Amino acid sequence: MKLEKILESKAKIRFQDCDPFNHLNNAAYINYMINAREDQIDKHYDLDIFELAKTKGISWVVGTNQIAYLKPALLMEDVIIDSQLIHYTENQLHVEIRMWNHNKTELKAVMWSTFVHFNLMQQKRWNHDKSLSVLFQNILTPINAKTFEERISHLKPQKV
Repeated sequence: MKLEKILESKAKIRFQDCDPFNHLNNAAYINYMINAREDQIDKHYDLDIFELAKTKGISWVVGTNQIAYLKPALLMEDVIIDSQLIHYTENQLHVEIRMWNHNKTELKAVMWSTFVHFNLMQQKRWNHDKSLSVLFQNILTPINAKTFEERISHLKPQKV
């Protein structure tokens, strides 16, 4: 079975997550994007990080986030959030998550997140097991940018 590499889901921007201008609050973008990724990997890869934490005592913690806000997401707007694994190591995942308007013609935000694999019982960084490494090898979709800023410049529409 061939696994999808770029995962996609829909979300609606809710009132409680917006600022007085009816724009999605800057901090809320991160929640929408991380929640979408969690749901996507559960649905497409049968990888339930909460079940792994409960049964095996392992999971991932967010190490870093870099986010660029390109266009506002508005109250009650339907958005598309897509994500992909862009790099991994023996104990880290590097994921790019993008938020788009409903028909993916306007990019609203881009985030790079680093997730550190973590043993909850021993409270320390933990290497991925063989089955996880095989999954990551099969879904890896690298990008052609060395820095976050370079990636944003590639994604932004060029002004003519």
